Amino acid sequence: MALVNPHGGGSLRPLLLEGDALKAELARAASLPKVKVSSREKGDIVMMGQGGFTPLDGFMSHADWQGVCDGMKMASGLFWPIPITLSTDKATADTVKVAGDVALVDPDDGSILATMKVTEKYAIDKAHECATVFKTTDMEHPGVKMVMEQGDVNLAGPIKVLSLGGFPETYGALLMSPKETRALFESYGWTKVAAFQTRNPMHRSHEYLAKVAIEVCDGVMVHSLLGNLKPGDIPADVRTEAIGTLIDNYFVKKTVVQAGYPLDMRYAGPREALLHALFRQNYGCSHLIVGRDHAGVGSYYGPFDAHHIFDELPKGALETQAMKIDWTFWCYECGGMASNRTCPHAEEKRLLLSGTKLRKMLSEGGDVPAEFSRPEVLEVLRKYYGSLAEHEKVEVKLSGHSAR
Repeated sequence: MALVNPHGGGSLRPLLLEGDALKAELARAASLPKVKVSSREKGDIVMMGQGGFTPLDGFMSHADWQGVCDGMKMASGLFWPIPITLSTDKATADTVKVAGDVALVDPDDGSILATMKVTEKYAIDKAHECATVFKTTDMEHPGVKMVMEQGDVNLAGPIKVLSLGGFPETYGALLMSPKETRALFESYGWTKVAAFQTRNPMHRSHEYLAKVAIEVCDGVMVHSLLGNLKPGDIPADVRTEAIGTLIDNYFVKKTVVQAGYPLDMRYAGPREALLHALFRQNYGCSHLIVGRDHAGVGSYYGPFDAHHIFDELPKGALETQAMKIDWTFWCYECGGMASNRTCPHAEEKRLLLSGTKLRKMLSEGGDVPAEFSRPEVLEVLRKYYGSLAEHEKVEVKLSGHSAR
């Protein structure tokens, strides 16, 4: 038995230059026209640099964009569920020449992240992208808002990555590349590995999902999003400290690996679940744990739409499979964590858990039931909420499935 193959069936394709090649390209990049990227695009660049988006060699063309929106496949036929594109304003685009090179710069400090050979400039129908990828054009949806506010011209072409944008300096060993996670899994003797996707600290329901996966797999990689979230979400450094505390106290050693990846959330629900499975394949994971409302926001998606979309994939699209787990909760009658598949008791006997509910209770200084979160985790989170100034606090509203 061996780990799953990288997506596309070939080898990992990290685009980050090193050594003399990096020095030479940095020197050349200094004189190139500059294009400032968005936070989302920065995350995509860093992901390509590490090989997480194997086998992409850069930002998608119009034909790729159209194919991904309409049929979840690039012009080459490669399965891909969400467009990976780079946009800019018309004034900047007018200064860029097709077949010319540009330097892609960090939105925060202006440092050079990558160089790009521009193969195409094109406009897109933003509403069409939103309708196909997010299933809505509602500007209240954070992913829709992000697409509708991006530049009017897309630039396509291969890139050479020159920097990981400060992620290693901020997160250290947590920012593991696919090459590194694969080597670690192999050192543990793992071949069947489940990825647990999270943008929240892990509460008791998350812990339950991970432990169910450990029962049937060699191990679990808790893979935290390190890029930008929506207002009111818990920052990555706090979240990963809380997760580390949970792992240290409540999991058997060498059954869980904690790592992070550099993307911003797109909140694309089912399509984002597919993207999560795709790049976890590159990291060496055979399964992705998919619970309730995976990568969703509000009530834009049904609670198990992300389960159903895996059933619609053509054979061979992905090696990494969904590990589908039903709605989970604490049942007072059962005396422990359970799911709709294992618990026969009425809803009033259940405590439904969600990251949104936990954030709301903590942000308002309320009591958190012991059945909701481990005390060691709550200690980390209360310290964070207690450190916030009044102007830093964001009201957390329950909506959609989290309001149940």
